[in-house]
Amino acid sequence: MPIPRRDFLITTGALLVAATAGPAASQGTSPMYGLIGKMMATPGQRDALIGILLDGVSGMPGCLSYVVATDPAEADAIWITEVWDSQASHEASLALPSVRDAIAKGRPLIAGFGARTVTTPVGGLGLPSRR
Repeated sequence: MPIPRRDFLITTGALLVAATAGPAASQGTSPMYGLIGKMMATPGQRDALIGILLDGVSGMPGCLSYVVATDPAEADAIWITEVWDSQASHEASLALPSVRDAIAKGRPLIAGFGARTVTTPVGGLGLPSRR
């Protein structure tokens, strides 16, 4: 089933951003913004897609955490967990050339998307507390 372009850009952009970014200083008192999503690679392409996710972008302002994980129960599944200092930082990242390039490279290796959840992180190891 084809993936609508807008859904693809939003979800893929959210999942591809900030792979090598370090913690950024939080700004203001806006709540942190989190995403947890499942991506399905085309059969046999999981490792190549993970490479794009981890190496394709860097220097994302506002990205506090970006974790890519394999799913031990599904050979082609990838889980991506992100924490941003704000939703605005996440949205701004989608316009960066490095993100657009990663989306272009990754798109042919993506078979689809599974669960996607937006969260409001309140703190944790390496994150500022916002409670």
